[in-house]
Amino acid sequence: MAKIQLKTPKSEHLAAMVSLDRSSLGGIWTLSGYERELNSPNSELLILNLDQKDETLIGLACFWAILEEAHITLLAIYPDYQRQGLGKLLLYKLLEKAVQRQLERATLEVRVSNQSAIALYEHFGFRVAGERKNYYSQTGESALIFWRNDLQTAAFQEQLSKWRQEILSRLAQGEWQLEEETRAKIDTMGMSRLPTSLNQVEVREK
Repeated sequence: MAKIQLKTPKSEHLAAMVSLDRSSLGGIWTLSGYERELNSPNSELLILNLDQKDETLIGLACFWAILEEAHITLLAIYPDYQRQGLGKLLLYKLLEKAVQRQLERATLEVRVSNQSAIALYEHFGFRVAGERKNYYSQTGESALIFWRNDLQTAAFQEQLSKWRQEILSRLAQGEWQLEEETRAKIDTMGMSRLPTSLNQVEVREK
């Protein structure tokens, strides 16, 4: 099985993040943009990489903490690794981090034509709250606005635990193995009530 790591990026990952952004998202942020995200206390930035010598970056996700809201700004998986449960892993971790920050809601925008992303967000309980016409300047395409409002409820935190089991099972089917420390931290959530264990779960720092 191929091993993967989920962690908070550092400056040495900047070039790889920009490259993944360009290949998967068409170039949303520049190098300086990612530098700002790394240095912002209101930004939650995560990367997913292959656990090998060169630490190949295959996934990227971010949200901004704005008042009680987690505004998910991007979520990307390198094209060769899509449809293997890795996007679910990243979104799950973003929502977990939002709960840790005591945020009450999560929101995002997605292209109306991006059916795979829409299906992912709906699977995690997001619902359409509106539409931004001509939101994407390069194509003139509109964006759907998705919301989830109940992050601090017991029902949502119980659902996080169920998603954890689902995601780990899906990764195993795709012959993915979470790096031992990352897996242990995710598995901790199933050992006690979620509000307590959330305080113990952190992405790996390197």
